[in-house]
Amino acid sequence: MSSRKTRSVYTGTSGPWTGAPARPHSRSRVCLLGLPFAVTKAFAIAPDPIAELLAQSRTIAVVGLSSRRTRPSYGVAAYLQRAGYQIFPVNPNETEVLGVRSWATLESLAEELARMGSEKIDIVDIFRRSEEVPAIVESAIAIGAKTIWMQEGVIHEETAARARAAGLFVVMDLCVLKEHASRISTGEIR
Repeated sequence: MSSRKTRSVYTGTSGPWTGAPARPHSRSRVCLLGLPFAVTKAFAIAPDPIAELLAQSRTIAVVGLSSRRTRPSYGVAAYLQRAGYQIFPVNPNETEVLGVRSWATLESLAEELARMGSEKIDIVDIFRRSEEVPAIVESAIAIGAKTIWMQEGVIHEETAARARAAGLFVVMDLCVLKEHASRISTGEIR
């Protein structure tokens, strides 16, 4: 685990939320969810990338989802399911969670979705220890996922950089339930 104490780390492939210093009076290219747009004013307010991500996403693979109701992964996945997201449990130790079949790996899930002609995974939500993140991210890249979401306490800077280099949006050390709930209450997501 990283010794980093910063919270609320969310990054696209580039942009004002990455911590890069703003360049006054310049026209810089920013990539939000893989869609480039131009920032023309020095102090322009960037759109909320997490709100856009949550509004545009429909499918979430929850890696490490447990059927035990006391586990954080269960509560978060149940909330997301009630909010209208299609949840796919990924845990080799489970057969079914929240009424949905569980897959052993992201690859087996992606194969099944391809056979059914279904959508690809929008978000891979990780409820695993930080040292397990690199293998999960490599699988997410291989299946064509759009976003890596590392839950609170899950931090892996090198793997986040690898995912961004592969074109994935990365959210690190944040709870998707808290982020979604706060944006619903403010009307940023409908």
